[in-house]
Amino acid sequence: MTNNEQFSRNGMPPVALSRRRFVQGVAAGGLLAGLGLPTRPARASEFGTGGEVLKGTTIDLSIAPLGVNFTGAPATAIAVNGQVPAPVLHLREGDEVRLRVKNATPDLAAIHWHGLLLPATQDGVPGISFAGIKPGETHNYAFKLRQHGTYWYHSHAGFHEPKGVYGALIVEPRGGPTIRADRDYVVVLSDWSDEDPATIFDKLKKQSDYYNFSQRTFFDFTKDIAEKGLGATVDDRLMWGAMNMTPTDIADVTAYTYTYLMNGKAPAEGWSALFRPGERVRLRFINASSMTYFDVRIPGLKMTVVAADGNDVEPVSVDEFRMGVAETYDVIVEPEDDRAYAVFAQSMDRSGYAFGTLAPRSGMRAEVPAMDPRPVLTMADMGGMAGMSGMSGRGHETSSGSGMAGMAASPPTHGNGAAMSGMPHANGMHGMNTSGGKPMPAAAMIEVTHPASEDGPGAVMQPSSVALTYNDPGPGLRRNGRRVLTYADLRGVNKVPVTRDPDREIELHLTGNMERYMWSFNGVKFSDADPIHMRYGERVRVRLVNDTMMAHPIHLHGMWSEIDNGQGDHRPLKHTVNVNPGHAVDYFVNADAPGGWAYHCHLVFHMDAGMFRKVSVS
Repeated sequence: MTNNEQFSRNGMPPVALSRRRFVQGVAAGGLLAGLGLPTRPARASEFGTGGEVLKGTTIDLSIAPLGVNFTGAPATAIAVNGQVPAPVLHLREGDEVRLRVKNATPDLAAIHWHGLLLPATQDGVPGISFAGIKPGETHNYAFKLRQHGTYWYHSHAGFHEPKGVYGALIVEPRGGPTIRADRDYVVVLSDWSDEDPATIFDKLKKQSDYYNFSQRTFFDFTKDIAEKGLGATVDDRLMWGAMNMTPTDIADVTAYTYTYLMNGKAPAEGWSALFRPGERVRLRFINASSMTYFDVRIPGLKMTVVAADGNDVEPVSVDEFRMGVAETYDVIVEPEDDRAYAVFAQSMDRSGYAFGTLAPRSGMRAEVPAMDPRPVLTMADMGGMAGMSGMSGRGHETSSGSGMAGMAASPPTHGNGAAMSGMPHANGMHGMNTSGGKPMPAAAMIEVTHPASEDGPGAVMQPSSVALTYNDPGPGLRRNGRRVLTYADLRGVNKVPVTRDPDREIELHLTGNMERYMWSFNGVKFSDADPIHMRYGERVRVRLVNDTMMAHPIHLHGMWSEIDNGQGDHRPLKHTVNVNPGHAVDYFVNADAPGGWAYHCHLVFHMDAGMFRKVSVS
C-alpha cells in the first residue's frame, strides 16, 4: 500500500511525497530557500539559540499570537515576546525574582516554571494553584530561586504549550559554575503542527491511530507465519487485538502532522553552533515537545552526561540518550576534529527528526545520519504483560502469554544488580545493549494487583506482573551497538536531603484504552478522581506501574522524585520520570511543599484525556 493510498484509507486527502517528507523533517537542505520561506536573521546570543536572552530579577513576558512558517505554509502560533521558542530566562540561584506575564490572547493563559521549587501559589496551574491569567490582564509571579541548573517554562492553560509557549530557564549557581565548559548552548527540542492542537485531539478521540501509518499488513502476517508458525502468529494477533492496540503504537502523533524543531528551526534549515577543536562544549537539552520522545546522539562524539533535570550527576559517557517529554539532560562534548558534527534527535517512532550542526566555522552543515529502523513492540518488550490476565472484559488469556503468567514475585533489580537466581529471561529483555555490546541482567519481575477502579472501560490491560529495572533503555534502543544512557547510570553528585525509611507507600497504575483514547491513573480520569493526600513532612515511597503499551513521562510539581535506582543516598533527583511499557518505577517523595500540586503525564493529550491528579500536601 502506498503512502497516498493509506492516507485516503484514513479519510485524508493524498499529499505529495515531497511535502510530507518536508513536514517529517526528512527534506534536503536548502528547501526553505526554494520555497521562498522567510528565515529569521542569525543572531549571536548567549546560549546560542539565536533568540532573546532575558536576565535580571524583574522580567516582563507577553503571550500573544504570532504568524509563523515552519512547514512551507503560514500558520499561527502563540508566542512569548514574539518568538518560538520563548526567550531564554537566565537567572541566578538565591535571587528573588518577579516575572510579570501579560496575556494578549483571547483565552485564559498561564505559565508553569517546570522543575522549580517554589510556593504552590506561584506554580502556575489554573484550577490547582491559581485562577489563571484572563485576557488583557498581567499576572505577577514572585519567588526565590532555591536551586541551579537547566529547567524550562511553558503554558499550563489550554493548548498554548503545543502552539509555542515554551522556553528554556537557566539558573546559574550562586557560587559560580559547578561544571567547567568553554561554550554553553541551549538545545530546545519540540514538535510543531500546522493543525490546531484541539483538532489533533479531536481526531485521536475519534480514531486513535489516525496519525499512525506504520500498521502491520497482510504481508507482515505471512512473513510472521513463515518465521514463527501459524499458531504462534495467530496467538500474537489475538493478544494484541484483545488489548485494542498494535505493536506499532509507539507514538500517538507522528511526523505526518509534526515537524520536529531544534531551537525553533526545522531540519531543512537546521540549528547551528560553533566550537574550536579541543574545547569543552556544554549542551543543555530540553524536551519541550507536546507528544514526542526523542533519541539524541552526535555521531562521532561521545557525550558526557553531567546533569539530569537540573541536578548535577556524576559524569557518564554515552553515545545516545532518550528524552521523555519534559526531561532535561546536560552533556559535555569535546570535539577534536576540524569538521561539522550532526546533532541528531530522532522521534521514538522514527517518523522524523530534529537536526542541528556543531561546526568549527559558520556556514558548515553536517551530514544527516541514517534513521534507525522503526521499533516494533513484542510481548517480551512489555515485560510481564506477556502474562496478561483480565484483558478486555477480564479473564481473557492466550497460550502465547503463559510463559510469564503467574510468575512468583521477585525482589527488584536495582541498577546493574543481578536478577533473581532461577528467574527465566524474558525473551528479548536479556542482553539489552547499554554499553556497546555488554549483556545486562534480565529484568526482575514483580507481581502486581489492581485496584477495583480499573474494572471500567478506561483500563483495558491488567498485567499480572511487570518489570522493575532501571537499566532498560527502552524499545528501539536495545542492542543497537551504541552505549545508551539509562536511569541505572544516574548517580547524584550531592546526597539526597532525607535518607530515612518511608512513612508509607502509594502505588499508582498508569492506565489507558488506546482504542477509545482514554488515559488515567488507576482507571479513573481526573474529573472523577479525588486528590492524593500527603501529610506535610512525611516521606512517601511511590510506585508507578505502567499497565499500558506506551511510555509515559510523569511529572510531579513542586517536589523532587528521588529515583530508587540502587545508588543509595546519591539517588538522582528528577522532576519528570519516564515509565516504559510493562514496567514499574519506584521513587521517594519528601512532602516538604504545602499546598496543591499537579501530578500528570506530560504527553499533552494524555493529560487532557485524564491522566492527571491533584496532590494535596497539608
